[in-house]
Amino acid sequence: MRKHYRVEGFDENDLAAHPMDQFRHWFEHAALAAAHGTLYEPNAMVVATADPEGRPSSRTVLMKQYDEQGFVFYTNYESRKARELAGNPYVSLLFPWHPIARQVVVTGIARRTGRDETAAYFRTRPHGSQLGAWASAQSTVTTRAELDAHYAELNARYPEGEQVPVPPHWGGFRVAPETVEFWQGRENRLHDRLRYVAEPDGTWRVERLNP
Repeated sequence: MRKHYRVEGFDENDLAAHPMDQFRHWFEHAALAAAHGTLYEPNAMVVATADPEGRPSSRTVLMKQYDEQGFVFYTNYESRKARELAGNPYVSLLFPWHPIARQVVVTGIARRTGRDETAAYFRTRPHGSQLGAWASAQSTVTTRAELDAHYAELNARYPEGEQVPVPPHWGGFRVAPETVEFWQGRENRLHDRLRYVAEPDGTWRVERLNP
């Protein structure tokens, strides 16, 4: 079950000045691979959080936006990850683009997005997804019958074409990166790992890590 990576190298001369510009280059490549059927959901990322006792948890979510300020995803603010982020805002993100032998690993601080930004994004969601944000008391125990019944009630209250209000317990997090590592698989397990590290003056230092 060992795969030998045989891809081109990746060195410091290939890097953009800002990690989010570099991420854009790699994400566009991943999106192209997805369009060709090589990679599935390039915006899927693993979000790792920790509770006040330091016990970690992780899950896959979909990144919905990225810019110079960081990476944005949306969730129920009463979910496990949101509650853990409320007590400990330090978070790690992982983009596992295995079919193209690449990963991006981010560490940073998560902060809630503003309600205007949340509402603007909520309006772009399909009607069913808007209802789903209300129907699911995320991370709590339920049954499938209870979940489906709650969704049916909401669908009757807000049929297709009627505006669904934004749930007060639902919104976004923007992860402001402190480090961003770009991992490129190489032959003989001598992978390229180039990591941007934020400096106090707002610049970024690049360092190479042993594989």
